[in-house]
Amino acid sequence: MSKTPHILIVDDSPEIRKAVARYLEKNEMRVTSAAGAAEMDGLLKVGRYDLIILDVMMPGEDGISVCRRLSTRNVAPILMLTALGEEMDRIIGLEVGADDYLSKPFNPRELLARIKAILRRAQRPESLAGGLTGRRIRFAGWTLETDTRGLIAADGRKETLTTSEFKLLTILLERPRIVISREQLFDLTEGRKPAAFDRTIDNRISRLRRKIEDNPGRPRIITTVRNGGYCLATDVEAEA
Repeated sequence: MSKTPHILIVDDSPEIRKAVARYLEKNEMRVTSAAGAAEMDGLLKVGRYDLIILDVMMPGEDGISVCRRLSTRNVAPILMLTALGEEMDRIIGLEVGADDYLSKPFNPRELLARIKAILRRAQRPESLAGGLTGRRIRFAGWTLETDTRGLIAADGRKETLTTSEFKLLTILLERPRIVISREQLFDLTEGRKPAAFDRTIDNRISRLRRKIEDNPGRPRIITTVRNGGYCLATDVEAEA
């Protein structure tokens, strides 16, 4: 990484904030902490951050609500901390725009590894679009501007894509009408094998469908192939 990453920790537990900050600072990262959403909002007005570590269970505005509103603004990638066993929190977190999640209690080395993986993806935007970099891509009445990650409908309406949504969509756009398994999509987006019963890809597909499909419940652009995976069921045209 070319610069020292600046991490914002948002957690109501002072013990967790201090422990995580100490560990990340020992690993050459800058850290700023906030005890809740209100303090976080104040910090975001005056500073820029490379990644936000966001706790789900906080007094006042909870992490799910915070993640939902931050992901629409592409403020920074978000790594959510969830209570052990709270599967629904993890699913909802991914649905509203989190880039990854980690259950408490967690191993600091795993936290660091996940942070580094997210930062690698975020700091190499030119690689996210693969061979489509710098081009305008047309599909099913939509136009994707890969330089700005702008997604524009035929009527001019714009949708905002998170980093993970943009990466997944461009992978599908590079392989129109080809069935890609969940495992392949996970490997292409995350660079690792999924854990058993991991629903990350399914959740991201659901988020994309809500943005681009007329009827997300009956998708025609990104279709599900039983026992196969997902397929971009439309033609793709890339402007030179």
